[in-house]
Amino acid sequence: MAHKKINLISADMGYGHQRAAYPLLDLAGGEIITLNNYPGIPAWERDYWLKSLRSYEKVSRFKKVPLFGNLVFSVMDYFQKISPLYPLRDLSQSTIQQKYFYRFIKKGLGKDLVKKLNQNKLPFVTTFFVAAQAAEYHNYQGEIFCVICDTDASRAWAPLEPKNSRIKYFVPSEKVKQRFLMYGLKEENLIITGFPLPKENIGKDKNILKTDLLRRLKNLDPDNRYQKEYQSLIKKEFSSTIVASPHPLTITFAVGGAGAQKEIGLIIIEKYAEKIRNQEVIVNLVAGNRPEIKKYFENGIKRLNLKSGVKIIFDRNKIEYFKKFNQCLRSSDILWTKPSELSFYCALGLPIIISSPVGSQEDFNHNWLISVGGGVDSLDPKYVDQWLADLLASGRLARAAVDAYLNAEQMGVYNIENIFSSK
Repeated sequence: MAHKKINLISADMGYGHQRAAYPLLDLAGGEIITLNNYPGIPAWERDYWLKSLRSYEKVSRFKKVPLFGNLVFSVMDYFQKISPLYPLRDLSQSTIQQKYFYRFIKKGLGKDLVKKLNQNKLPFVTTFFVAAQAAEYHNYQGEIFCVICDTDASRAWAPLEPKNSRIKYFVPSEKVKQRFLMYGLKEENLIITGFPLPKENIGKDKNILKTDLLRRLKNLDPDNRYQKEYQSLIKKEFSSTIVASPHPLTITFAVGGAGAQKEIGLIIIEKYAEKIRNQEVIVNLVAGNRPEIKKYFENGIKRLNLKSGVKIIFDRNKIEYFKKFNQCLRSSDILWTKPSELSFYCALGLPIIISSPVGSQEDFNHNWLISVGGGVDSLDPKYVDQWLADLLASGRLARAAVDAYLNAEQMGVYNIENIFSSK
């Protein structure tokens, strides 16, 4: 593992913050410090974060309850919603959500961790905005950086007094930079890097990414419609021709951190059961680090008597889960998920079937996925064997894979590493 150049801080809340931190492990000497669960954390802070996480997960699951569930979720979502980007205007006024977090920061939230990390004063790099704000408020002695984990971000991600802040932000795009200028941040504190994707899926010169994408295209375009029409583009971008895939069509379905939409996974394997048995289709069901989701998938596989062709991606340790998941993506042809931080993974040349967004943040991720051409909205999962066959026959998913490769940034992790290698 490389020499430690930064203090890398994340938060154990779903997968988004830690997934964004994982590719930066080399910079951090292999260590991710978890804001809400590090060794020696004051008991009151751990309790505060535990209650917050349980409340969020409960409301996310409750959303499925007819009428009342949507009402409760929409109230929670209102306080973290993102305003439309246009018209361009001043959005620097603080929000209720922001004032809520700052109230606890002023009471001492994050103070103990800042005191500990002040012993080495390495750059404080976090994927969670509350950690950055706490570091600034409690006078962290080194530089403070915050990685934006989605394709857009609410006002809560910016400091309470943006014009006086020294927090620097690694933003995924020019559009998000524009957003943060509207929040009142100084331009010199906004650095466009792209989202940090895992290096094991890219390679320094994109050799891993290109190899995987070329193998994927044959399965995504079985009738050669896309390949015939865009033969010159493929040759120009990849300096190679399409090669036969070493595996059957492989669909990877990933649930969210709160276990949202797990039912879709079982519908997929039910509809493709015959093709799975005939070794024409492989399905990966991503349970993350949730044993109850793993058990749910195992019961479904057993009920359908599928002895092979379905794999569950699971590990109780999140870092090990990320490793397994990233390895799984290399042999995947399609990623099916709600538009979380995984939206950025379309940049790996991986077309995304987009299931229903959960909350304002995911609405923006969904729109971004459509805009770069890397995603296709899911139709009714009960008929997936019909509509997915049509998408494949038309070459639409092959186009999504190449469009995302061309239009979305892959090199975020290397761009961030370059910033610290020059320090």
